[in-house]
Amino acid sequence: MIAVIGGTGRLGRLVTAHLVEAGEQVRVVARSAPATRVPGAHFVAADLRRPSTLAPALDGADLVVAAAHGMDPVAGESPGEVDRDGNIALIDAARVRGADVVLVSVVGASADHPIELHRMKWAAEEHLRASGVDWTIVRASAFAEMWVETLEQSAHDGKGPQVFGHGENPLNFVSVQDVAAAVARAATDRTLRGKVVEVGGEDLTFNELARLVCPGRAPRHVPRLALRVMGQVARPVRPSLARLARTGLGMDRADLRFDASAGHAAYPWLPRTSVREVAHHAAS
Repeated sequence: MIAVIGGTGRLGRLVTAHLVEAGEQVRVVARSAPATRVPGAHFVAADLRRPSTLAPALDGADLVVAAAHGMDPVAGESPGEVDRDGNIALIDAARVRGADVVLVSVVGASADHPIELHRMKWAAEEHLRASGVDWTIVRASAFAEMWVETLEQSAHDGKGPQVFGHGENPLNFVSVQDVAAAVARAATDRTLRGKVVEVGGEDLTFNELARLVCPGRAPRHVPRLALRVMGQVARPVRPSLARLARTGLGMDRADLRFDASAGHAAYPWLPRTSVREVAHHAAS
């Protein structure tokens, strides 16, 4: 049985659907049940921030997919709580049960990365490598669907989408559909144990992505100075908003480009969905 942690999220639902279609027994694990369940999967409530809830959620699992993240400003989570500490607790719980782990991480994860999420994912990766668990790490770049949706929602009253900073820093966007296919393959293909599978798409600036999402409407910009101020001033009262501002500033300055060709050469089964396809599908 495969337990998909974060199975109600954008990525987790797709991974669950892939695994069910492949004939796997799947348990969706999240804090609360989804409004619409994936047919063929059953749900168990647990919270990565409360390690005591993980044991019953993993009971009987042969493999655990760690697909949750702590970047949702509405949920009031942090990457430290979820992507580092939560995943470490999950890895330890999986080890006790003798289950393999597929960890979803980020392209460019490192101990000294300027973006917090990348540092926390690296800490989880390091713990997994040292845990003695049989593992596969799937690193992905920024989900194109999430950012297309975010830009669409910020464009209203005839105005263009809102972009953090200058919007001229190139970064890599990948379709979450491609990432889900990679994670599902990693879950079922034991030849991928001990490997890091990196899934990327296309390098685009946020300005270029905004023009794909809303053709003919110039993007509006939140100045870097405003992001710096928000990242500090909001920290005591709205830490999730402050974190979002700091992340936006980091994405406008850090080197987040990625050449996905090596991954496709190593794993020819990786799909290739263009960002233009994602934007077109969202608009239709």
